[in-house]
Amino acid sequence: MGTTESGTAELETTLRTLSGKNVRFLLRAALALLAFYAASALPGAAASERGTILVYGDSLSAGYGLAQKDAWPSLLAERLKKNGYDYGVVNASISGETSSGGASRIASTLAAGHPAVTVLELGANDGLRGLPVKQMRDNLERIVRALQAAGSKVVIVGMRLPPNYGPGYVRDFEASFGDLARKYKAAYVPFLLEGIADKPELFQADQLHPVAAAQGRVLDNVWTALRPLLVK
Repeated sequence: MGTTESGTAELETTLRTLSGKNVRFLLRAALALLAFYAASALPGAAASERGTILVYGDSLSAGYGLAQKDAWPSLLAERLKKNGYDYGVVNASISGETSSGGASRIASTLAAGHPAVTVLELGANDGLRGLPVKQMRDNLERIVRALQAAGSKVVIVGMRLPPNYGPGYVRDFEASFGDLARKYKAAYVPFLLEGIADKPELFQADQLHPVAAAQGRVLDNVWTALRPLLVK
């Protein structure tokens, strides 16, 4: 068992003595810290001249159902190196994460290190659960403000929902990402799954998470907004 795995096991043992919300909050904070300590798991994540790119998302960025080397944040690390960008990549994404969870752990994540750029990919689970759009927007705004206060450039990644959620909810949900990007002058990816969402063969059996073969396209969608923020 490696250092990170050992640390996770010890944390889980300790947290079993606690209960309810305290457990969830502390575990999220601990996982955020461990994500930074485990950064060497991603290619090029060692100390870099230009700093760190933080990927802060849910299962779509955590590599759900994939080998970590195939997930788009790992492909990002490889592309950076190939193109001469001296940044490390830290993936602090958690499968199942909502905007509320992300907001609750952003302070502890930033306490572990200040990223040069953050790719904020949260909100999909809020939408799938039909949570209030204002609640999601407020949470994302809290995260963006914390990131910018810490000196991080921000890329806000948008998501879309199927029409069965109702036209009003879908419209307000999808507009929230662009509205926040404009308000905070952040870079913006209109839709993480552009060019993928309409191709069932590019998704795992759950039809929610892209397969390994689609991760390059996911990265391309992010790269378009991310690259102008980078310095060689």
